[in-house]
Amino acid sequence: MVVRKAAGLRTLDSALNRVGLGPVAGVDEAGRGPSAGPLVVAACVLAPKASVALAGLNDSKKLTETARESLFPVIKRLALAWKVVVIPAAEIDAIGIHVANIEGMRRAVAGLDRSPGYVLTDGFRVPGLAVPSLPVIGGDASAACIAAASVLAKVTRDRMMVELDQRRPGYGFAEHKGYNTTQHLEALRRLGPCPEHRRSWRTVRECGAPAPAAAESLVLATADTGGAA
Repeated sequence: MVVRKAAGLRTLDSALNRVGLGPVAGVDEAGRGPSAGPLVVAACVLAPKASVALAGLNDSKKLTETARESLFPVIKRLALAWKVVVIPAAEIDAIGIHVANIEGMRRAVAGLDRSPGYVLTDGFRVPGLAVPSLPVIGGDASAACIAAASVLAKVTRDRMMVELDQRRPGYGFAEHKGYNTTQHLEALRRLGPCPEHRRSWRTVRECGAPAPAAAESLVLATADTGGAA
């Protein structure tokens, strides 16, 4: 069975806890679509009772960056357990994005300090979990634990892409976070792919290896900032 959106952010969490199937873990990811950077998957177990400090919790895509950053430490502090898993571009290329996503969800749940009684995943069935699970379409907007996981994943990945922008200048990773914006595609054509690009993506393959002049420009730009080539 696949559950579609329910009314109220804690509807599913509360129902499962009420019948004794908790604690409930929510699982979500950030970074399926970008052509550069890692896939980040998070699992989170919230306390059964709603906290006023998490009243603003919602699907991370519906929150501003400021709101996500504010909620990030609160979720980590109030959660009964949480785990963030990072799958690099090279592993995504090796096994494919869907397999990487499912594997990341398994790893995140397995890495929780507290074993959940039930797992809610955002839209994807995850076979092989040690406890019952349910895929929820639009789960990050209908289950608080999934929404919390989505914030953990999104903030972690965004911070990683800002740091990557310092190490790989010229691509604009801090702005577009690896998604295929006009700015990113123009940089790809100019500089060619860097090691954090997903070579299995068509847009990256079409750019090929950087031309000598572009590679030289990248080295010089990196040297000026003191970053690693």
